[in-house]
Amino acid sequence: MTMQYTKLGGTDIDISRICVGCMSFGKAGTMHDWTLNAEDSETVVRHALDLGINFFDTANGYSKGTSEEYLGRALARTTRRDRVVIASKVYFNAGRLSDRAIHREIEGTLKRLGTDYLDLYIIHRFDYETPIEETLQALDDLVRSGKVRALGASAMYGYQFHNMQIAARDNGWTRFSAMENHYNLLYREDERELIPICRQMGVSLMPYSPLAAGHLTRPTWTTDTLRSETDNVSRGKYDRAEENDMAIVRRVAKVADDHGVPMSQVAIAWQWAKGVASPIIGATKAGHFDDAAAALDLRLTPEEITYMEEPYMPHTIVGAIDHNPPQGTILLDTEKN
Repeated sequence: MTMQYTKLGGTDIDISRICVGCMSFGKAGTMHDWTLNAEDSETVVRHALDLGINFFDTANGYSKGTSEEYLGRALARTTRRDRVVIASKVYFNAGRLSDRAIHREIEGTLKRLGTDYLDLYIIHRFDYETPIEETLQALDDLVRSGKVRALGASAMYGYQFHNMQIAARDNGWTRFSAMENHYNLLYREDERELIPICRQMGVSLMPYSPLAAGHLTRPTWTTDTLRSETDNVSRGKYDRAEENDMAIVRRVAKVADDHGVPMSQVAIAWQWAKGVASPIIGATKAGHFDDAAAALDLRLTPEEITYMEEPYMPHTIVGAIDHNPPQGTILLDTEKN
């Protein structure tokens, strides 16, 4: 296996075809119970780097900032800053995407990461309270100042992303180069609007949850891992469609068996077959990236892709939001007890 790379949108930034999702890093109990401590986070980072992965995605709100801290510390101990691409996010903070909040939050993010610039700064959701022009001008300020190299957006409705891109274009501000959306074989709602808009605008797709919180890695719906037993967010995202989605899971298992590979490789190979630039793999074990990297050598036929996609039925929207959540919310789509 040789790691493959691609450009981020229309930029000159080279990203590996696999992105390390750093929501897995951070002080346990500050967001999730299953996150990795600083030492284990460094082990994952070191292994990813050994595989040629150079792309890391975190957020200011992950585990109260400790995800950024652990990632920054691990990278400083293992590699040179110019050899990696670091993405972080802003929104789940006081002021959301206001000019004041964006300029404040970037400083905290850079300090926690131990760097003077971000390669990619992503708005974590659409802000219903701040005019998009205010948000876009603030983001453009960060690019012009050298604190940020490129901009991205995350889960939102297609019309919102389109409006923001057009406003940026019309005002001469920096446009978005990446979209971090919710996309996998069990959740394909963005194929209707958002993904075609991204393709039209030359925006790279870097989906989160490409393995559907583990549901695409095993032939059973549940398992006895700490994450499976405590992750109310993944249950909120997926359990309501379990009956329908198990038909897809069984087909993924069949294709994986035909190729003699783990199911996770099939699920990730499907992402690349759909034009994804770099799916985000949130791993709690360094070895998880071995499977992801091995998937680069897997080629799915059009017939296999159709076979796995065929049982899909429309799903309730998960990712994009229709209003700002209460201030202080850090986890969306959580199963309500």
